[in-house]
Amino acid sequence: MKLSARIAAPAAALVLAGLTATACAPQTSDAGAGADEKNGTLRVWLFQEVGNKPKEKVVDAAVADFEKSHKGAKVEVEYIPVDTRAQRIKAAFNDPKSAPDLIEYGNTDTAGYVKDGGLADVSKEFAAWDEAKDTDPAAKQSVTVGGQVYGAPLFVGVRALYYRTDVFDDLGIEPPKSQAELIATAKKVHKEKPALYGLAVGGAYTYGAMPFIWAHGGELATETGVTYQAAINSEKARTGIEAYTSLFGDDNCPAAKCAAMGGNATVTAFASGKAAMAIGGDFSHAAVEAGAVKGKYAVVPLPGVEKGSIAPAFAGGNNIGVLRSTSHRTLAVDLMKSLTGKRTQAAMFDAMGFLPTYTDVRATVAEKEPFVAPFVDTLGAGATFVPASPAWGQIDASLVLPTMFQEIVSGRKDVATASDDAAKKMDAAFADAG
Repeated sequence: MKLSARIAAPAAALVLAGLTATACAPQTSDAGAGADEKNGTLRVWLFQEVGNKPKEKVVDAAVADFEKSHKGAKVEVEYIPVDTRAQRIKAAFNDPKSAPDLIEYGNTDTAGYVKDGGLADVSKEFAAWDEAKDTDPAAKQSVTVGGQVYGAPLFVGVRALYYRTDVFDDLGIEPPKSQAELIATAKKVHKEKPALYGLAVGGAYTYGAMPFIWAHGGELATETGVTYQAAINSEKARTGIEAYTSLFGDDNCPAAKCAAMGGNATVTAFASGKAAMAIGGDFSHAAVEAGAVKGKYAVVPLPGVEKGSIAPAFAGGNNIGVLRSTSHRTLAVDLMKSLTGKRTQAAMFDAMGFLPTYTDVRATVAEKEPFVAPFVDTLGAGATFVPASPAWGQIDASLVLPTMFQEIVSGRKDVATASDDAAKKMDAAFADAG
């Protein structure tokens, strides 16, 4: 799901390798499964956006096209609040008679929904779909569980480095091209302009910290073939943790102020003119444009360890899935394609700014809207995802990684101890997930 307003994405994850949609499925979830009526009404649940009218217009057009090409089929769309999505969707899995045929869901929810047995395996239809061949690999990964596909990506969200052009021009400095330069630049800016954070960072900004870990070759967890084992305490991961936490302090972003900040707070600090740099998403563009730095900033990919490289970024976003309980499987899959196809995604970008999941469509919108280019480059360099386990939802909700970062920047624990403790919590969650 979109990481800016609802995360997001925190909104993440897929599921254990080899786990099928039938594992742990509620018994009632099979009602209607196997039926394939070729007419009737299909019900769709989509997320309610802050400004939903433009989204509704795009969806209405896609639905009209679908109904025109599928005589006898009708579509009813309901926009549901994001905050209560989990309860409503899981209740639908257990009560197929009142369940919709399709749902929009955050890619952070994929694993849990598959484990619950709620989503239909559409691997064959996805593989045969001509447009799907242009799907970005990271986006496809977000609907893939145990090698099977459980939906189609609707849009993707990724982060890059926002920086103040006026501040950089005043100091005669260039955008950093490596992670070491990023850290040095942040501290230089703060030294020269103490009223500014050099780089706004947050102890609760999990998805802003992950690129530092991944850039150093670290992983959050490794797949064992049956489940996952935490790797956050590996040597490479610890190097990335040290790099990120080195940005907390009086020489950049004081821990007393920054340890509790999340992603939205860091973007707000930048947009309001309190920071020279911030790690923000393509979805942060509107907020920055509405802030005090409008006309005085630019965006580049977040640099990796090697000069000129791009740090791997988390690929967030939303998907559309068909429920296993649908009695209109063929129609539901066709509607899924209509709602997530290239034409619809291009229109959704124009309407909402959601980044398309197709590489060719994304290249086209990047030519039309220059601000998209750094995010497209970031995705092209290889975005990544979180452990493919339903345990990730528990790990994320339990604030395992934010707690680790905050323990380190507060001085309560060193990197080794804090990462070992985080690894123990992660492994317990993986074990609980089965």
